[in-house]
Amino acid sequence: MRVMIDTNILVSMLLFPNSRMNELIYRITTRYTLLLSSYVVEELLDVTRRKFKNKVDVIDTLLRQLPYELVYATKQPPAGLFEIRDEKDYPVLYSAIAEDVDVFITGDKDFDEVDIDRPEILTVSAFLEKY
Repeated sequence: MRVMIDTNILVSMLLFPNSRMNELIYRITTRYTLLLSSYVVEELLDVTRRKFKNKVDVIDTLLRQLPYELVYATKQPPAGLFEIRDEKDYPVLYSAIAEDVDVFITGDKDFDEVDIDRPEILTVSAFLEKY
């Protein structure tokens, strides 16, 4: 199974680790294939530089050690495949669709209203319960 995670999950996982996030990353990396979108990685680095300047080195180290496939997120995805409130989230979900991801994990409520068949959009708790 191919699993992609959103920026907010990466921030929580890498900068504020706890047992639930540790369990999430352990399950994904030992049982499934983790995919990260280039858009999400860029956003993670931007957020870290802006809000957590002293953690940039930690992010670089963790991204080097984390087993994942990096997938390219086009800057201009085709419009109209789905509706989402925050247009900045469109390329993230488009990447998951284009890469045939099975599950997309996010804590962003804007994804709750998206009407698509695939990928399955889950919170961390829902993913841990189901998988």
